[in-house]
Amino acid sequence: MDRTTIIATVLGFLLICVTSAPTSEGRDIDIYSFHINSTVTSRYAVTVITSHVSNRLRESSEVHFQVKIPKNAFISKFRMTMEGKTYDGVVKKKEEAQRQYSQAVSRGESAGMVSSVGRTLEEFKTSVAVAASSKVTFELTYEELLIRRLGKYQLLINAQPMQPVADFKVDVYINEGPDISFLQVKGGLYTQELTNALTTTRSGNEAWLDFHPTEEQQTKCKGCAESGLNGDLIITYDVERLNPTGELRTSNGYFVHYFSPTDVQRTPKNVVFIISQGDAMQGRKMKQTRMAMCNMLEDLAIDDNFGLITFDSNVKVWKPKLLKATEKNLEQAKTFVKNIRAQGGTNINAAVLKGVEMINTHQRKGSASILILLTDGNPTSGETNTVRIQANVKEAIGGKFPLYCLGFGSDVNYAFLEKMALENNGLVHRIYEDSHVDIQLQGFYEEVATPLLTDVQLNYTGAGNLTQTGFSHFYDGSEIVVAGQVTDNSLDTFKTEVTAVSKNNDKVKYENSVSVKDLVGVPEHGNFIKQLWAYLTVKKRLDKIVAFQGKEKEAAMREALDLSLKYGFVTPLTSMVVTSPQDKVIRVTHKQPHSSELSSPGLQASSSLNIQGPPQHIEHIIFGVMPFPPGHSAKFLVTSTGQPKPLCYEISLSTKLRLLMDRSSEFSMNGELSQYGGKGFKEIALHYKTDHLLTLSTSEIRYSDGQNHVKFVWGQQPTKYERDSVSLILENDELNVTMGTVHVVLLLHKEDGDVFLWPAVRRLPKNITLQGILGKTDVQYEQLRESRIKIKDQPLRAEVLRSTATDYGRTSAPSVDCWLVPLQFVLQGKLSDFTVSQL
Repeated sequence: MDRTTIIATVLGFLLICVTSAPTSEGRDIDIYSFHINSTVTSRYAVTVITSHVSNRLRESSEVHFQVKIPKNAFISKFRMTMEGKTYDGVVKKKEEAQRQYSQAVSRGESAGMVSSVGRTLEEFKTSVAVAASSKVTFELTYEELLIRRLGKYQLLINAQPMQPVADFKVDVYINEGPDISFLQVKGGLYTQELTNALTTTRSGNEAWLDFHPTEEQQTKCKGCAESGLNGDLIITYDVERLNPTGELRTSNGYFVHYFSPTDVQRTPKNVVFIISQGDAMQGRKMKQTRMAMCNMLEDLAIDDNFGLITFDSNVKVWKPKLLKATEKNLEQAKTFVKNIRAQGGTNINAAVLKGVEMINTHQRKGSASILILLTDGNPTSGETNTVRIQANVKEAIGGKFPLYCLGFGSDVNYAFLEKMALENNGLVHRIYEDSHVDIQLQGFYEEVATPLLTDVQLNYTGAGNLTQTGFSHFYDGSEIVVAGQVTDNSLDTFKTEVTAVSKNNDKVKYENSVSVKDLVGVPEHGNFIKQLWAYLTVKKRLDKIVAFQGKEKEAAMREALDLSLKYGFVTPLTSMVVTSPQDKVIRVTHKQPHSSELSSPGLQASSSLNIQGPPQHIEHIIFGVMPFPPGHSAKFLVTSTGQPKPLCYEISLSTKLRLLMDRSSEFSMNGELSQYGGKGFKEIALHYKTDHLLTLSTSEIRYSDGQNHVKFVWGQQPTKYERDSVSLILENDELNVTMGTVHVVLLLHKEDGDVFLWPAVRRLPKNITLQGILGKTDVQYEQLRESRIKIKDQPLRAEVLRSTATDYGRTSAPSVDCWLVPLQFVLQGKLSDFTVSQL
């Protein structure tokens, strides 16, 4: 039997929208019910999003479904219901899912990919063409372990339906072992206008939250408008901690141990801050780094020792040894920090090795050592081979203390920093330069500012298949979680033992012996502990894939894949496939084959879902369109003067394109699109005559005429440079370029953590045939019946989909309604006709 195939994958918080503007009860695309149900059992949260959407038009129409879920969550279920039939997703190995996807596309069937776009770009978008007067229901389930930070757990739910919903509900239920010590609600949706829509109840170890705003309330709250709710609910809570040995829970042969003692004195720390001051740190980024560093220095305790290192192409040490955090030393250190200026390259290797040397030279018994690196993560000076840098740092640290890496900006070399941190018992954090750098830096520092224990080891009698049991540091306000299987069923008692080093180098031991009969069971909530164990195990194996090499890496990959398949988790190694009988429900008549390979392990992918309703008989259709999976393409607009809507088309990411070429004036412009998850170009090059070359990246601009070489940085003071018939005018994030008779503008955009370039043509030579995708301007078309168009005076016809595109050729980047058409239709050529091998 023929089958329609859909591959799905998802990440982030939560968002669902439709292309039509919201109206009253007569809106064409109506989200008539939207529910979020989250159940938290002993920190393990399972959230279900259910959305019911109706297409009231008399024709098939595109509906956009977007969700964002926490970056640590795994999707465990996806279900779609259309015309009374329900189709459940099945998790498969990514390569197998990719083959099924490609086969479906080649047959002209509906197909879509689900993938995550990196650890911090947490968005899932799906485009669904719903048949006339039909309904579709989406149900998405994701799971996560709530991490204790700064003494509290946080459950975040974000809602932005893009229209008021008649039946909108958020219901949260929390069930813990110990009593809940406090419960707070905050966030953009916790406002005075919505106070009576929110109720919270807390009793012992349980808590309930109900958020049921009326349709009218959804338009009148702060930040809300005709498009409805736009904000989040943040539920924070903690539990009583009466037993210093921790909390132990078990179910169906699995156990989980939560360890977070409160009877421990803080351990003095030795901390070295390594601060990049290379060119990439210029402007606001450096200003906020200086501010954050002064605040972090202020938070040091009197018995802490600290050091400061700055680096560009060279390494500069504030003082040759670690100093006590006295008032005098801190004031001098803040003066030093305030005078840090961005200049030169980035010699990460030498700077980190110098920091290791300082800590090793000034070790103190009974203290905790920490290394914190703040950088853009792109080594450009000294040793620049990232593999050799990682090996050097790992050998120097030797597992004695953790390295925390803080990477600035969306173009940071995240994979390099992540591996270097994980190899040295640390973590990596991405710092967004458009979102209060100082607050982000200080927020991270507060989590590691108060070490309580070092060299923490957890042991369990009669247990196996344990998650991580060794931790270099335990910090105040955090929690260690270990899960495993009870392998000895003959045990009368289950013994736990925790050993660690505390202040003054004292050895401490926490022992507990619990009768198996007395262990707290949770049968009313099923196998959540088993799911939690699988979740933690997969997470740790994914970290090992990044940190390890050779056989250890292969073993970690096999284990992570096997568990992901067994427990239905969508991870970087898997994708979710949904299939339905074509002859009963869904058919797609046209195809647009394209490459959408999933990223390699360690780089999470993105996801989309495309469904088309039953088609009618069509004659003389040359082209049909199938949208790309979100995160896999960039969308281009083509002006259509006098037409109801412009046309738009998609091109797969990572493609090197010929943007514009005028052979008569010896001008050409090429660009390379960003990798998966990006929105625009990562690099653009302009050539003029023989010697003129202008290259742009997201960090800098370089121009050469063969003899003179100049360099600019985005965001610098307004600059004008002229040479022969070339003019460059840089102001803020816009570069105006005139080369001969061609005038183009190159724009730098920053959106949702992504930084990218976009070209716009302002003036072209007249009566000249231009090559390149930007040479196709003002395409005139005729709209045929329903959603079909043809190019005027040509036999080319195509089916189109209602869509939207962002006009990145304008500084304001407005959203524009457009007809989505195949590339071949509007450019009148294959993609290969517009690609180049090098810029």
